[in-house]
Formats: sequence, C-alpha cells, structure tokens
Amino acid sequence: MPEGDVVWHTARQLHAALAGHELARSELRWPTLATTDLTGRRTLEVVPRGKHLLHRLEGGLTLHSHLRMEGSWRVHPAGRPPRLPRTTRAVLATATRLAVGDTLGMLDLVPTEAEEHLVGHLGPDLLGPHWSLPVALANLRRDPDRPIAAALLDQRNLAGIGTIYASEPLFLRRVDPWRPVGAVPDATLEAVVETARMALAAACRTPGPWEGRTTPRHLRETRWVHGRVRSACLVCGTPIALDPVGDAPHDRVFFHCPSCQASTPGATPRTSSRTQ
Repeated sequence: MPEGDVVWHTARQLHAALAGHELARSELRWPTLATTDLTGRRTLEVVPRGKHLLHRLEGGLTLHSHLRMEGSWRVHPAGRPPRLPRTTRAVLATATRLAVGDTLGMLDLVPTEAEEHLVGHLGPDLLGPHWSLPVALANLRRDPDRPIAAALLDQRNLAGIGTIYASEPLFLRRVDPWRPVGAVPDATLEAVVETARMALAAACRTPGPWEGRTTPRHLRETRWVHGRVRSACLVCGTPIALDPVGDAPHDRVFFHCPSCQASTPGATPRTSSRTQ
C-alpha cells in the first residue's frame, strides 16, 4: 500500500497540475458518483492527509480519494490523452492537463466542511503541518498490550505510516515488532516515531522514485529489512523474516531480523515459517 510519502508526492503533482484552473472534463466512474459533473469548477488545492487525498473545489466541495493497495493518480498533457485502462475510476482535465485516477480504493464527494467525517478518525499526520509527537505517543500508549508494529500501522494513532516506515525504524532501534507497546521505554518509542517521520520527510525531499531509501548510500541495498525476506541481515547475517502482525482480518505481514530484534539480547530468535 502506498505510504505517506507517495501520497504526499501525488497530492503535490495534482495540485501543480490543477490548482487555480477550471475543470474542462469530469468523469467519476464510481457507482455513487456516476452522474456527478464537476465541469466548470475551479480546483482550489489538493492536499494529503495521511494516506488520503483531499481535492478541494470552489463551491465548497471536496473530492476525496484513497489509493489503497494499487491505486494511483497520473497527470498527462491534455492534448495527448493516454489510452484509459478499464480500471480508471476518475478523469479530471483542465485545458492543459489531464489527471487519471486508476484502481482507486475510495472516491467520495462531500462538502468541504464535512471532510472530518472521512478523515477525522486519523491520528496526527507525520507529514502534516499540525504534527504532534506528544499526541501520537499518547495514542500509541492507549493499548499497552498491543504489539508495537500493529500500533504503528493503526492510522488512528498516527497517519501516513505503513509497513516500510514501521519496519525500518523498528529495526534501526532494535525493537521486536511483537513487543507490547507498554514494554517499550518512552525514549525508545519516541525515537522510533521520530525516525519514521524523518525517513518519510527525507523521501518527500527526493524526487522519484518516491519511496526513499533508509540505508546509507554506500550500501547497495536501499532497505535494512523491508522487502528482503530470506536475504542476510546487513548487520548480523541472519535471514530476514516475514511474519504476520495484528489480528485477522486486519493483520499485515512484517519484515524483521529475528536476531537483531529479539526482545531480549541473546535470546533465541523468533521462529518464522517464511524464512525457509
């Protein structure tokens, strides 16, 4: 699933292409919006909120979208429109630019004043102007028995983080992803969250590919653990493991080093069925 940095770049791209211009074409290929026509409305701004996109239009309307697992927005010159895939869910064009929303996971049109009904449940946005570390930490501490990895992935605690920017900071701080939040020292929890925020911010400063690296540039690998199942840990050589975290049906698979991230130094590494 695209994480906060990808959504941030997407919002920036859409804003640069559409803001200040009237829509000359509007196609919302979504069951509840099939008859909606936004033609003639001017785009005020496109902003990210965690993993959500808020496209604000004159007249007090907001087009809300979420990329989910495979969604994307792409901008093309209006004079050379691409062949639209069957999975296209939205087409918005000005006189010079055409934006195509493909395989979107959510698409809603709401009064701008009602945006909070869609995103009000989110915790502080790691990339947002109103980021609050104390609020994020308090949210994470609300369920002290929950595994730290599952708590980090819960957008109600803090918004914009996914498996990349949860697994990498936990590895860098040598925290077992299954360690209960209540057992993580305050300084360590703060360091994990701030490491995630800085990694996301660094990815936003780097023009494409949008998902920035988390390792030093002298290393060939761009990730310490994420996407490296069965590969040797860059620190200790143990095969990187991939295991589920959280409760079904909302569980996610999580990359980790069973040795470097053991709850107790010197303890037997967590057994994983996915390292073989």
